[in-house]
Amino acid sequence: MSNELIINSTPKGDRIALLHDKRIVEYHIEQSEPEFSVGDIYIGTIKKLVSGLNAAFIDIGYEKDAFLHYHDLGPNLGTLQKFTRDVLSKKKNVRIENYKLEEEIDKLGKIDKVLQRGQLALVQVVKEPISTKGPRLSCDISIAGRFLVLVPFSNGVNISKKITSKAERNRLQKLMTSIKPKNYGVIVRTVAEGKAVEEMERDLKESIAKWEEGIKKLVDAKPADRIIGEMSRATSMLRDLLNNDFDNVIVDSQELYNEAKDYVHNVAPEKEKIVKLHTGKTKLFEQVGIEKQLKMLFGRSVSLPAGGYLIVEHTEALHVIDVNSGNKSNTEDDQEATALSVNREAAKEIARQLRLRDMGGIIVIDFIDMKKADNRKMIQDIMRDEMRGDRSKYTILPLTKFGLMQITRQRVRPEMNVATHENCPSCGGTGTITASIAVSDIIAQHVEHLVTKQNEKKLTLIVHPFLFAYFTKGLLSVRMNWFMKYKTWVSVMEDSSFGITEFKFLNQNGDEIEISS
Repeated sequence: MSNELIINSTPKGDRIALLHDKRIVEYHIEQSEPEFSVGDIYIGTIKKLVSGLNAAFIDIGYEKDAFLHYHDLGPNLGTLQKFTRDVLSKKKNVRIENYKLEEEIDKLGKIDKVLQRGQLALVQVVKEPISTKGPRLSCDISIAGRFLVLVPFSNGVNISKKITSKAERNRLQKLMTSIKPKNYGVIVRTVAEGKAVEEMERDLKESIAKWEEGIKKLVDAKPADRIIGEMSRATSMLRDLLNNDFDNVIVDSQELYNEAKDYVHNVAPEKEKIVKLHTGKTKLFEQVGIEKQLKMLFGRSVSLPAGGYLIVEHTEALHVIDVNSGNKSNTEDDQEATALSVNREAAKEIARQLRLRDMGGIIVIDFIDMKKADNRKMIQDIMRDEMRGDRSKYTILPLTKFGLMQITRQRVRPEMNVATHENCPSCGGTGTITASIAVSDIIAQHVEHLVTKQNEKKLTLIVHPFLFAYFTKGLLSVRMNWFMKYKTWVSVMEDSSFGITEFKFLNQNGDEIEISS
């Protein structure tokens, strides 16, 4: 299976798509100036303690105070608070290694017994602002690396449960216990399986250096300052996903190309060649086929390969997905076979949709009814297998006799949505179009004017795929007629994000030519 990361830079931010076998499975939009990303560490001010919720509301600079529950304080809150006070008071030689860890807090305690209003606290974002809610925080600080997660103020070494080999778990346990400094805990990630001590030690040192750099900022920090920022979304995805199966990382920005290349060079020099810079005239997402996939995958209705389709509905309380057989109903021998065939396809696509849209909370799926228990068990197994690559925490319940499956899935970022309904560029959504049939004549007039009056050379025309076909298909195409008439070649490119009546001209330098209407 091929894995590719495609990154498109736009003025509003970066669009990031993860492809498996050319099919998009994750899609992210990173704002130009991201704030309150998962993993960011802030110095916050406790604004309010709510005993009924056993939680605190903390100001970290967001328009709404962030939420911190008692269960997210972490067992070593006392040590963290003492360390934070000492750093802010500018005491000398404040290092974790020199600390005697305080007694762990009571797991069933009350928040007003350990925190005070107006107190400063070092907190980490574990959930970005979603809808009307502010960020969710934790005081159980951690620094994510490629092979391990560093946990300051702890001494434990934990191994990912997905590493099942007892010999490998023992090796990693002994290795990390021997190389980690005092008062630093470690969680070994699944990708660390089989890795050499040199790689593990380098990753550990980089994480410690990142923590110590943040503590230097804390010395002169003001309330609501960000102390440690998570790396960009693209780089963090490389950190979490990069493995031997990764084939390409393609970007269309020199700055992002340098960032990605430097990161891959540092963590896996042998994979450096997979980072590539897109320099073609065709937009990156258009060339790879992502624009078309996005339009087809984010609508209310999602088609299945063999004729069935899904209906995706969002409510305040949960997400509902209905599975329909469509024109598949006459292709199998009986109703049970039809239901099983459609449900198998649906399960695979639904697992992809959950990850693609980053749907969270409760998801209820209405599969087509099946009488046989073995078939219902098969659909649950398929869903479990397909969601194995999902990095979010989830729970899948068995199908009921009515064909309903319930899934809970954790979401730490706002749900991803892409507009799939477009206003007509000619009518602006009013429902009336004036002379759209004449768009080809209008374009021909502009070509004549640009070539003969403005003496433009190496002209490029970008149009909707329908118009692209009209201008280019056939031996004596419209484009060929232009060439014979004007003795200059007009390059025609298609862009599926354009409306049927939209078009754009570029000069030989690739700059858009302003044309009068």
